[in-house]
Amino acid sequence: MGALCRGRRTQATAPGRIDMALERNAAHASRNARPLHGGHTTEPPRRGSLTTITYMNKLSWKLWVAAGAVVAAAAGGAWWWTQARTPEVAWRTAKIERGPLQATVSASGAVNPVTQVSVGTQVSGQIKELHADFNSEVKAGQLIALIDPETFEYRLRQSQADVDAAQAAVLTAQANAAASRAAVSRVQVDLAEAKRDHERKAMLVNRQFIAQSEADKARALVDSTAEALKSAQAQQAVTEAQIKTAQANVKQRQAALAQARVDLARTRITSPVNGIVIKRAIERGQTVAASLQAPELFVIAQNLRDMQVDASIDESDVGRIRTGQRATFTVDAFPGQTFEGEVRQVRKAAQNVANVVTYVAVIGFSNTAGRLLPGMTANVRVVTDSREGVLKVPNAALRVRLAGVEPAAGAASAADAVRPRPAEGPPDAQSAATQQQPAGGGPGGAAQELRARLRTELKLTPAQLEQVDAIYAQARPKFMQLRDLPAEERSKARERISAEVRASIGALLTPEQKPLYAALQAEGAGRAVTRGRIHLLGEDNKPRAHNVRLGITDGTSTELVVPANSPEAAVLKEGALVVTGAGGTGTAPAARPAGPRMPF
Repeated sequence: MGALCRGRRTQATAPGRIDMALERNAAHASRNARPLHGGHTTEPPRRGSLTTITYMNKLSWKLWVAAGAVVAAAAGGAWWWTQARTPEVAWRTAKIERGPLQATVSASGAVNPVTQVSVGTQVSGQIKELHADFNSEVKAGQLIALIDPETFEYRLRQSQADVDAAQAAVLTAQANAAASRAAVSRVQVDLAEAKRDHERKAMLVNRQFIAQSEADKARALVDSTAEALKSAQAQQAVTEAQIKTAQANVKQRQAALAQARVDLARTRITSPVNGIVIKRAIERGQTVAASLQAPELFVIAQNLRDMQVDASIDESDVGRIRTGQRATFTVDAFPGQTFEGEVRQVRKAAQNVANVVTYVAVIGFSNTAGRLLPGMTANVRVVTDSREGVLKVPNAALRVRLAGVEPAAGAASAADAVRPRPAEGPPDAQSAATQQQPAGGGPGGAAQELRARLRTELKLTPAQLEQVDAIYAQARPKFMQLRDLPAEERSKARERISAEVRASIGALLTPEQKPLYAALQAEGAGRAVTRGRIHLLGEDNKPRAHNVRLGITDGTSTELVVPANSPEAAVLKEGALVVTGAGGTGTAPAARPAGPRMPF
């Protein structure tokens, strides 16, 4: 109970102690207070009171406001500084150049001999002798391997014995036939005697020297003898047929004998051509079995000095490959060395591997040094087209697309009006027919080039040249009317007019000129003109978009087709700067404004 009373006194006196401490603090503050202008003193709030807490809250709020103002000022200064330092866009540029250009098709293939013969066997047996090895030079008919002939020799002897037996059977049949002929003769004699006896007895019966029964017996003998003659004649026919059967059997045996001789000869494996053995697939003592397919024993290359590369051309590029085009290739065995050849054949048999369709182009070349070996992998480049002195732009410029930069509508329509799209029609007909004529009245531009090629390559006569000019003059208004047709009908109409032009030109050519014209058409078909867009950099460092027509490409640069009478010819010229990208090396950025740096 005493402890409880002491605890209660302690709790009761605790507030009293706090109040006493607060009074002492207030008195100390009153002694230290300084008077103000009005003679009043400012009494600070007492610690631990409600006034003290309110004062601290106001001070904290003011500090937060000041900090926010400082952060906002810093952000505004940073924004102003970055805006003042932002330079103009720096463009990567290149120049439009003029020079030669080659379009190529790349492919890979294998080096193979022009004539490669696989030597097999038509008979089964064990290899007894080998007379050729890898790299052996062989002649046509030379023995290169021998299959054990013992079995085939026995078969030959058996076939010979069968022939001899068949020939003996023929002799037997001939003897039987002779006996049959003798029997027929004997019966014929008996029949003649029976007839004479019957005639005598018939005469005696008329004179009544003998009885009628004797005459009847003689008549019966004549009839039986006649039937016996028929039987003998039939037997003779049988023996004659037996002779033919025996003779046919002889022929069968002789054929079997000849087959046995052929099989025996086939045990000698000989070279069918003059060449070099590039593969040997057998060893001495090995057994080969010829069943449905002859096993391969040797592979002989007829000539390793005249070889070829069988290149796999993708279906998207095979339309540009033609016979006679120049090709170059490299092999890993001779790095840094380039070998030359030409396209000899484009095979029409498609090869589909993993849904990838390719066609084989045969590239012929001369291997006089003998360095290239069959089976080497060749990386082929076929030159499909070439240009001299054309405008060309980097391919990087054709990939640039700038937001908000579009070509002028008037320039685009003017460019389209100069020349229809040759990609939708044969260049030999459409491009030439749509060119405007110069003041002299002759064809100009592509027409002049085509006309010159027709004259030189096809050797056209003056009369034929006049007819060609007339054909183009008639087709020109038709091509000009295509722009009035709907877009979906324009392509078909253009192809129809081009076909008419080609047919008209082909009709006036001689049989010797028609193949040359067909080759010229195939070459022109590979020179399709496509569309693209480039951006030229002006003097004010502003890019301007231009729709252009593109020709061939070598993978790095692309031909720029600019007709002489085009409004774009004054802009799309040699030396003009074309945009290839943004940033990096380019036009120098604008000068940065001077000013003090912010302290934050």
